Amino acid sequence: QDGVKCFGDCALNVDPTAEQLAEIAVFQAKMAIQFGISPRVAMLSYATGDSNSGELIDKVIKATEIARDTAEKEGFMEREMIEGPLQFDAAVDPAVAAVKLKGNPVAGRANVLTYPDLTSANAGYKGVQQASKCLAVGPILLGLRKPVNDLSRGATVGDIVNTAVITCIQADL
Repeated sequence: QDGVKCFGDCALNVDPTAEQLAEIAVFQAKMAIQFGISPRVAMLSYATGDSNSGELIDKVIKATEIARDTAEKEGFMEREMIEGPLQFDAAVDPAVAAVKLKGNPVAGRANVLTYPDLTSANAGYKGVQQASKCLAVGPILLGLRKPVNDLSRGATVGDIVNTAVITCIQADL
């Protein structure tokens, strides 16, 4: 479980609004729960906490509050398990988190990473995949009535099989 990271939105929403970004985070968290993962959601940005300011950070702050309110209202997770804005390093590295956002339950332990836009999400997940040679499954499309998923043009046979398995699991949930 500690090695699994859910990245989003890596495929569809080019420049989501704060409301859309919150919805993406909520769908990611619910998917993590469906797969037996206790979500710790990081709303990613180029700043952590109040270390910087600007329009893009404001969007992430607003999205974080909306996602927290939704989680609390729907009761599927505790609101403090959604944090933002967080830089990627502060989201996943406990040593960095101890300096940038000490004592936070998500910082340094995030397993659901919600990027602020498609460019950073797609580049981020492909960068992690290529640099670490880890297994990446997806994109997994969320929020649709029926399970539908996507494959990159560079997908391997293993990618296709893994995505098909995930789609079958989604259909059964």
